[in-house]
Amino acid sequence: MTPTISRAEGAGQEVTADPGAVSPPTQRVVKVIELLSRHATERLSLARIVREAGLSRATAHAVLTQLCADGWTVRDDDGCYGIGLRLLTVARRAEAAFPLRHTAAPHLRALAGQAGVPVFLAERDGASIVVTEVVGDPSAGWIRPGRRLPLAPPVCREFVAWAPEPEQRAWLALADPAHRARLTQVLTEIRSRGYSVERLVDDSTPMLEALAGLRDSPITAALRAQLGSVITELITIDYLPAELGAENAVVTLAAPIRDERGAVVASVVACPDTRLSSAELAGLGAATVAAAERIRASTSLAVEAR
Repeated sequence: MTPTISRAEGAGQEVTADPGAVSPPTQRVVKVIELLSRHATERLSLARIVREAGLSRATAHAVLTQLCADGWTVRDDDGCYGIGLRLLTVARRAEAAFPLRHTAAPHLRALAGQAGVPVFLAERDGASIVVTEVVGDPSAGWIRPGRRLPLAPPVCREFVAWAPEPEQRAWLALADPAHRARLTQVLTEIRSRGYSVERLVDDSTPMLEALAGLRDSPITAALRAQLGSVITELITIDYLPAELGAENAVVTLAAPIRDERGAVVASVVACPDTRLSSAELAGLGAATVAAAERIRASTSLAVEAR
């Protein structure tokens, strides 16, 4: 799963009738909080925050002044900033909404150590997928705790492959018509082998990154949709058995975690972001599926113990 190929993600930053339009002032606050949280054990200077958050000095200072007044950040005697206790309290309360991550954490660490690749947990939250736990340092900048993705084609396929047929049909109806036949085949293959694979066409990565950067800039929703269509044309959705070769470009590989009814509630995602032989791909797939199954079993035991 990767957001660079989702046409549904994002919304224009202009003030329009688009219900998904974002708020630039709020976005600046989020940037500062996310930056400080990535360096939770450090104190960052105003100059560094300005540079790394991409804000003006006046804007960063105004944001930090308010955050300090509310207790979300603190300022030391040297004028450097860090996470405040009130933000920590909010974060701990918010964790209650995603209890699975605590059960999954040791299994994610074990998989990351065994496979030698970063790993993350993605949990379903209504019509969205939320990254709730990350182990290692994935190369893709979008992979971070709290990142929310829409459950929309062609991504998040491991969440749909085991869904009832009406739900699959509804999901496929949102896809580009040119991709629906392939997506139908891919969902069948995912159910058979137990995991989805995110791949990129060999020479498309630089162009995809450039287009994704444009899509995340302040543009209209209409232009964002057009960029999404171009991005979609540059990707190949998953691997079918006959397409596997001596080397296979694999960005991520995701195995589902299902509840007692069989519904997919989360997925374990390994992030090799490299070329793998067919045997290496199958081995990583088996290890990821096994980790997902261990998390499911641990969750069931925890529920029974209550």
